[in-house]
Formats: sequence, structure tokens, C-alpha cells
Amino acid sequence: MTIDTTPQVLDAVVLGAGVSGLYQLYQLREAGFKVRAFEAGGDVGGTWYWNRYPGARFDSEASIYQLFFSEDLYKGWSWSERFPGQPEVERWLQYVTDKLDLRKDISFNSRIESAVWDDDRQRWTIKTSDGQVLDAQYFISCGGMLSAPLTNVFEGMDDFKGQIEYTSLYPAEGVDVKGKRVGVIGVGATGIQVIQTIAPDCKELKVFARTPQYTLPMKNPKWGQADVDAYHSRFDEYKSRLPHTFSGFEYDWDPEKNWDSMSKEERDKHLQEVYDHGSLKMWLASTPDIFFKEDVSAYVSNFVADKMKARLQNDPHLLDVLVPSPDLYGFGTHRVPLERGYLETFLRPNVEAISVRKDRNPIKRFVENGIELQDGRVVELDTVILAIGFDAGSGCLSRVDVRGKGGRSLSEEWGRDIRTTIGLGKHGFPNLLMTAVPLAPSAALCNMTTCLAQQTEWITRLVKQMKEKGETVVEPSEEAENKWVEHHDSLVNATLFPKSDSWYMGSNVEGKQRRMLSYVGGVGTYRAKCEEEANANYPSFVRA
Repeated sequence: MTIDTTPQVLDAVVLGAGVSGLYQLYQLREAGFKVRAFEAGGDVGGTWYWNRYPGARFDSEASIYQLFFSEDLYKGWSWSERFPGQPEVERWLQYVTDKLDLRKDISFNSRIESAVWDDDRQRWTIKTSDGQVLDAQYFISCGGMLSAPLTNVFEGMDDFKGQIEYTSLYPAEGVDVKGKRVGVIGVGATGIQVIQTIAPDCKELKVFARTPQYTLPMKNPKWGQADVDAYHSRFDEYKSRLPHTFSGFEYDWDPEKNWDSMSKEERDKHLQEVYDHGSLKMWLASTPDIFFKEDVSAYVSNFVADKMKARLQNDPHLLDVLVPSPDLYGFGTHRVPLERGYLETFLRPNVEAISVRKDRNPIKRFVENGIELQDGRVVELDTVILAIGFDAGSGCLSRVDVRGKGGRSLSEEWGRDIRTTIGLGKHGFPNLLMTAVPLAPSAALCNMTTCLAQQTEWITRLVKQMKEKGETVVEPSEEAENKWVEHHDSLVNATLFPKSDSWYMGSNVEGKQRRMLSYVGGVGTYRAKCEEEANANYPSFVRA
């Protein structure tokens, strides 16, 4: 069989068919561009296609994890609960795709492997894993901030005779854990969801915990028609409010709840109220001082830790392995997971929590019958599930061979210094426009649909204006990029985020530059800066 390698000539190539890729594809197509999206998976969904592990679900409320450009699209779908699980989220994205008739413009099972800028022709040549060659004016990355899974990080994995699965690449048919000795490595948001879900089915469940997590209990009521009608009726309110809050969620900091002016009783009452909300409100709308003031951080951290300790029945071993302290890191400076019975899972007789902190007894290697720890103990297992995270923010595009002006490599540049201009472009890489990359809220601190919609709309506005003016090339200036990085870093350095190691800081990837991946100035502020840039005719970008 001969593969036709004649380049397809396109106005734009979109990488990915998740939330941002689908919406970007729709907007550009509606604007009259010849555009096609390329998706490595077998269907749409992005994160919600790949992450099929047991217990995967929203921790954004379904009523706001939405696209608000169309009231009909919003009201045409009804969620069954406040925080739906992965199968329902995937069906919603399929609904969006089919409602907007997007499938005809998506190539599935087609991973973009290289994108090379031609300095003479001033266009991109893009090649895919299935042999397609594309000649495009714009290369738009919508690959997702958590779409580059970490793999093969432990010695001896090929020696293990049992089954190994990654949560980020979980088989669609599932994994049979009934009656088996199962190990889960990782107690971040994903590991927590897996652990609380599979524990009742396992003969033994061994949880390898490196960094303990502050967790919040999720309240997840089922929704009937009255609930659906209620959130549908708030379409206009959500559309106008969400883009301007700190996190892109419905809730926000209450200006009347000034920490310094509250008594201890008032503080505790306020914290209890946001805790009882059963959502991320405790993290994203209690007090902004948790990100700036060490005494406030310690107070709120201890408040959450005390809740966790009570649920663990003050078991000394479990508290040591599973409950962080302010000395380790502050509440909210790492990703805060929502959970349903996670802590109580460790009170089951078939579940063991094993500390594998680097300064204690880390995992040494996999062996034929299980996992060997540094002290020589071998934990015998039949199945291992790895919830070990991602090369966040920069990982997706770093795994594509992206070559800009003069053949410069994006992965090499980001390997030295992770820089972007407003989280939308990169100096030296003309006509490369990006979502969910470093130095924007969409890299971590945001209700993703809010931020991804904003970024794709900004990109669409830019390329439409360029088309109208007969311009074909756009590139951030070096000066503008330097200013954005300086602005970003100055905000971060005023917070407590740099005081701890987390994937937010890139610390989970060996050799990765230590820089806060997400813009911390807030979703509303970031949006205002992007609007200011557009309204001033894009002074940070050189166009021709």
C-alpha cells in the first residue's frame, strides 16, 4: 500500500480534540478557515478519553465545566450529578462534537510528530504518525496541560511478571483487580480516585505514598430535572461571571471576609462554611492569604489537617503517611484533591499505606514478584497501577519535534528555560499559537473550560484580524516575552508556591526547570491583560 505524502494545504492545523481543540476547530471553521484537527486517540475527549481509570471524575461542578458561546448547546445537555464521572464527561464531549458536526474535520489515531517552520515559505510543514503531511499557515496547539504522562520512571519495570498500568493510559476494557494483590503508586488527585474506588475489590491493596496530600471531601448529589432546570436557568449569570473570577469557578474571594479583621471565631466559622460546601471552594475562595502569608497558610493547613486526622481516627501511622503538615508545604500550594471516602479506605483491613518518601524508604526497583523498597522489603503484588503524573504544561509540545526560525528546537529551548508570551505564543516560533501551556492560568489554576475557551477565542480574533488585513505571519517579540516572564515570575515570587516542590513548579520531572507553570494573577486579571493586548492591536506581537 502506498501512502500519499502529497501535503494537504490548510490554513491551520489544530493539535488535539479535547475541550480546547474542539472549540478552536469550530471557531476557525466558522470564520472561513480551512482547518483540520489531529488527535492521537481514537475519539474526541482529550483528558477524558485517555484517563479511564476507576473513579475518574470532575472536580469542577458540571454546571460550569461548559462552553458558553451557545445557549442551545449548553441547555441541550443534562448532567446527572454535581461531579460526573469520566464516562458521562466523555459522552458530553461527543455530544458537543456531533452537535457542531466536527468529526468530518478531525483525523483520529493520528499523532502529530513534527512541525517545522519554513523560513523561506513562512509556513509550517507538519507530519503525523499515520503518514500525513500538512502544509499550514498556522500551527495551533490544543494538546492539554496534562497530556504528557510520565512513564518508565522506576528501575526494573520490565522484570515484573505481573500487570502494570498507567492511569493516564488506562485500557478501555478496564483492569480486573478482584481477588488480587494490587499496588497503587501515587496519592495525588488521580491516585486518590483510584484508591477509594478499587479498594473493596482487591484482596490486598498496597498504597505507595510519597507526598501526603491535603484533601477535601466531595459532596456529589444526584441531579433530577429540577436541579437541571435550575442550573440551565443560570446560563447568562455563569457566562458573565466565570471569566472574571480568580479561578474561573463560580465562587470567588469574599471581600468582606478580610482575614486580618476577623476574630478567631469568625475565621473558624468562615472556614467551616467553605469546607462544608464540598467542593474546591475551601481552596479557591476561602482567603487569598493562604498563598501569601505563612501564618495564614499554617492556620488553614492545620484546620484541614485536623479534619483529616479525625477521619483517620488519629491512627499514628496513617497520620504520618497521609496527612501533611505546614512544615512540609502549605494547603493550596499543591493541587488540592476532592475525595469521597478516600481516608476511610485506609481503615479497611485489606489496605496498607506505605511511606516511600525520598528521605525515608523510597521505591528502589521493581522485581519479578513485586516492588522492592530501599530497606530491602519486597512488597509482593499481582498488579501495579501507576498514578505518577505528567510532564505538565510544557510536556505535550516538548514531545513533538517543533522547529522554529533557523531550525531552533522548542523542546531544547524549554529544556533550558520555560518561556512564553502571555501563554499564547513563543518568540522564535512564528504562527505557533498555544493553549494550556506555561505562564497562563490554563496551565494549572483554572476551571479548564473557562480558560481554554478564553484562549481559543483570543487566537481566533487574532487570526481573523490578520486575514482581514492580508497579514500572514505573527510572532511575539523577544522584548515582550521578557516582560511577560518577568511579570509572571514577580507575581509567583510574592507567593508561597516556590517554597515547596510540586508539579506546579515542575519539580516532579527530573531535570525540568523549576518555574511556576501557571499564571497566578487570577483568571479575571489574565483575561483583562489579554483583552488589553488585543484592543491595543497586539503590541507584543510582530505581524507581517
